[in-house]
Amino acid sequence: MLLQQERELVVEYGKKLITAGLTKGTGGNVSVLNREQGLFALSPSGMDYFTIEPWQVAVLDLEGNLVDAPYKPSTEHELHRRLYVERPDMNGVVHAHTNYATVLSCLRKPLPPLHYLIALAGYEVPCAEYATFGSAELAENVVRALNGNRAALMANHGMIAGAKTVQAAFRIVEEVEYCAMLYCQAIAMGQEPVLLPKEEMERHFELFATYGKPAVTKENPGC
Repeated sequence: MLLQQERELVVEYGKKLITAGLTKGTGGNVSVLNREQGLFALSPSGMDYFTIEPWQVAVLDLEGNLVDAPYKPSTEHELHRRLYVERPDMNGVVHAHTNYATVLSCLRKPLPPLHYLIALAGYEVPCAEYATFGSAELAENVVRALNGNRAALMANHGMIAGAKTVQAAFRIVEEVEYCAMLYCQAIAMGQEPVLLPKEEMERHFELFATYGKPAVTKENPGC
């Protein structure tokens, strides 16, 4: 089966969106790129995540052509395609309709650096301008809003994250949603949270660069 590993990851992380409470029903979508082959696997449109089999996951090329698609791909296929073309640092993309990040997207407010975990996404999480779901305009708005960041809110819609792996993209979605919850609760109390300065966020960029990686020892000298 073409892109078997990538298709299996799409199925796995689609289910995780539901079990982690990051989306409802068939909302959101997941994709995994095989950059060597120039192909990406993308969740099918409108299907229950727990019924999707790997063979039902669509495979597209970076020009947007359907290569192997027994079922219609997600309506956001152009958004995923554009991210893979524009961002060579992204091989996995997760889009979700999370509760708190979507609240902020409906307010059209960016998520500021109130917590160090925002550094996983960038200095802040910007909010892309509104456009109809599935449109080329929405894809353009998201690419422009990201501007080097790894996550963005999508006005009146939800959020999206991309990273070197789909596992890393999923983690960013989880942590951005957590920080969005903190921010919504803070402003609900009638106060704006104290934000971390740029210098502190830069410090966390450096810390996250080695976070979770094996320690360098004589037996494991690293790169």
